[in-house]
Parts: sequence; C-alpha cells; structure tokens
Amino acid sequence: MNVEEGKAYNLVMHIRSLESVELTASLTCSNGSQNLASNSVRETNLSTWTKIELQLLAQGTCRTSRLELTTRKRGVIWLDQVSLMPSETYKGHGFRKELMYMLLDLKPRFLRFPGGCFVEGNWLKNAFRWKETIGPWEERPGHYGDVWHYWTDDGLGYYELLELAEDLGANPVWVLNIGMSHHDAVNGTMLAPFIKDATDSLEFAKGSDKSTWGSVRATMGHPEPFPLKYVALGNEDCAPFKLIYRENYPKFYNAIKEAYPDIQIISNCDGSSGPLDHPADLYDYHIYENASTVFFKKNEFDRTSRNGPKVFVSEYAVNGEDAGNGSLLASLAEAAFLIGLEKNSDVVQMACYAPLFVNDNDRVWNPDAIVFNSWQQYGTPSYWMQTYFRESSGAMIHPIMISSSYSDLLAASAITWQDAENTFLRVKIVNFGPNAVNLTISSSGLQAGVDTAKSTVTVLTSSNLLDENSFSEPNKVVPVASELPNAAEQMQVLHFPYSICSFDLALV
Repeated sequence: MNVEEGKAYNLVMHIRSLESVELTASLTCSNGSQNLASNSVRETNLSTWTKIELQLLAQGTCRTSRLELTTRKRGVIWLDQVSLMPSETYKGHGFRKELMYMLLDLKPRFLRFPGGCFVEGNWLKNAFRWKETIGPWEERPGHYGDVWHYWTDDGLGYYELLELAEDLGANPVWVLNIGMSHHDAVNGTMLAPFIKDATDSLEFAKGSDKSTWGSVRATMGHPEPFPLKYVALGNEDCAPFKLIYRENYPKFYNAIKEAYPDIQIISNCDGSSGPLDHPADLYDYHIYENASTVFFKKNEFDRTSRNGPKVFVSEYAVNGEDAGNGSLLASLAEAAFLIGLEKNSDVVQMACYAPLFVNDNDRVWNPDAIVFNSWQQYGTPSYWMQTYFRESSGAMIHPIMISSSYSDLLAASAITWQDAENTFLRVKIVNFGPNAVNLTISSSGLQAGVDTAKSTVTVLTSSNLLDENSFSEPNKVVPVASELPNAAEQMQVLHFPYSICSFDLALV
C-alpha cells in the first residue's frame, strides 16, 4: 500500500477473543527498513465481536508498505473485516482524489454501473446481488466475481455507486441482472425474485424515506432520493443463442414501467439496422474491434431510423494488437467513431468508453482508459482523446464537409460551445492516414467574427502509431495546445499524419 508522510490512515477491524488483548497495529515498509506508524489496542472484554477503530499517522513515506498486527501476549485472537483507508478521500466517500479528478476532467454526464459481465457472472450464484451490497460494510457477505476472477467484499456497493454518480454530477445508469448469466438462466416462476429485486432496487434509489427500501437508504445517510432514471435490462444478453432474453425482458419492462413510468429502459438488442420487436426507450450497442474497423464505423448510424428508441453506445474501444495497453492508433480510430456519434446525436443519446479503470497489478483486460497502482495513475491515449468531446454535450452541431483526396481517411465535426466567458466554434479533424493534409477551414453563417487572440489548436499525436503512456512516461501521448495566430473565418491548416486536431475559434 502507498503510505505518505504526514497523512492519517483509519484502521477498522473486528476482534473477538476469550482473553484480554494487547495488539499493536503498525504500518511498515515492505522491505522492513522503516516503521511508519503504530497504535495499540488494549481491551479486556472482547468475548463478542467488537469493532475497533484506530488512526495511524505516518512518520514516513513508503510506496510498498504493509499493515502488521503484532502481540507479545500468547493467546487466540479472531480477526475479521480489517480495513485500512486514507482519512482523506474524495468528499469523504472512500475514492482516491486523484482518480476522481481525472474523471471530473472528462465532464461525465452519466455513470454506468456496476458493470457489464460483472452484473451477470459466469454463473448466477456469482452475479451481483445489490441487497447484499448495502447496509453496514461488515455485514455484507461479499461475493466472488467469477468473470474477472477476484473476490470483492462489496464495500463498493449499490449505495456507494449511486453516491459516486451524485458526487460526479452524473446521471446513474443502473444495469440489472434479469435472471441470466453466461452459463445459466432462470425463467417462469423462478424469475419472480429477480423481478422483485429489480423493483426494490428502484425503491431503494427513488423511494421516499418512509418506504421500505427508501428508509434503508435514509438510514445509510441519504434521506433524499437519488435521481435514477436509466435502467439497462441485462448486459449483452440479446445474442441469437440467448432466446430466454426475449422471454424475460417484457416481464421486467412491464413491472418497472408500472411502478416507475418515468424510468428510461435500455434493451440489450441492437436496433441500429432494424426495428426492435419489443418496447424500449434506448438500446445498447457495444463495439470492440481492431482500429481500422472502428474507424470505418464512423458512419454506422448515418442510416439508422430516427423513429423509435435512441442509441446508447455503452461500451466502445479498439482492442487487440492495435491497442496494446492503450495506443495512439486506438485513440485515433475511437475519435473518428465518436465524431460519427456526435454527428448522429439526434439518435445517439449517450456513449461511454469501457473499461474505465484498471489496476496495473491485476490486468485482465486491455486496454483501459485510466491505469493506476497504489500511488500513481495515468490516462491512456484513449482517455486523452475523450477530452476533445467533453464540451460536446449540450453543444450545437453544425454541418461540415471535407473536400480532399485523402477524405476517406479523415473524419470531422463542428460544434459551437460556450465556457464562462466566450463562445467557440470547435472543428475536430482526425487524420487516420500516413500523409500530412493541407486543408482550408471555411466557416460561414455564424453571424460572428473570430477573435484570434483567444483561439487555439490542440493536437494529439506521437512519433509512433503504437506509442503508449506509462507510469515512467505518463505524458508521452497527450494533447498539446498552442495559439492559433492565423485563426479566421477562412484559414489554411496543415493536419499532421495520424493525429487528432481541434481548432477552437473564439467567436466575437
């Protein structure tokens, strides 16, 4: 664990012993070179499980420290639910501030949780059960996440995820299990408990503090309802060989709509190429492909029907050899795909990259947006690519046309957006090819001039297509902003090979 000098760490543990206990809790460096902090427990009556809380103040820094519990008194001590947390976390809710600041910098509008495959499990016995993730932490049984092969104590449960969305100023998107895992499923009368769990989960989030489950939420410290309005029924469950999805779906849909008609329900079935055979407010679309395929998916929704449910692209990323652990090449293809979504925002309502985080000590899936270990973090090029789109929500989209012999390898969009003081025309262009391209950017009909002094250009590129960021070089592939001295309603620009450029023209 990372322990830093001058910082306090809160230790919670549950102890039981038939004898008096003299126990010292210490933070030591893993190489044994330093005792960073210590505090002691001396109790005579611990015959029943007792919660013990100590604070440890670090006198030194060690990136690979460990918690040691020692005693000089012979005897038997039972320990359970031992937790060590920094006293300073984001809004006091347990999350690392640095990681939350990286999320906030993307200006997220929603948070999809608790995951995708994590919701289902390889087997239903290991699926996420929200009722077992609320209430006092020490009373949560935890479960084995058999898809990603780790045990979780579910300290990060349904309540904490709702709270996280609130802390980020983002809409929660709640993914429900509808009686299906990767390898087994239930239907008929056996489905009733799953439907009850679904409606109870909505009462927990949205019900009054006098309701059965709303009162549990209030007891946990949140008397006001959470603004939950999006619910996804299942995850990737509408495959041709999963016929039971279409059997189970309407039972959940009807029960939820009857109890909470304002809830927007998301189907797993893809409606991009044809109408759905069941009601839904949105439908899920996932894409994990190589870079070339993702790039040319930029026109995927150009011909999608404008009638019926909206699109929720809830998982997109380049993966495989093109992506490595997060490459420039992957980010370019993803940027072009997002430009396509932006231009089709009349039908595409939401989109999010996946996965969001990876612990570098337990990489099961590559790539990911944000990489961390016990004390460091960095964004992959795909993370930085998303900063080009953080002003897009609520912006005005404008028509744009590219005329170039290289146009097949270019993607572009134009929006106007506002900060606290100015309005900007942002022209984003992805060059997915090996050649520099001379372009003339000509804007008309804006009924405004261009303020050269406040205009900028931001470029994401690198010397090698497969360049990645790392803990040793966290800023190897990051956007670089500079002034735009030739900013005008009509201007000549040179677009670098394999790059994303954003031209922000300040309007006056």
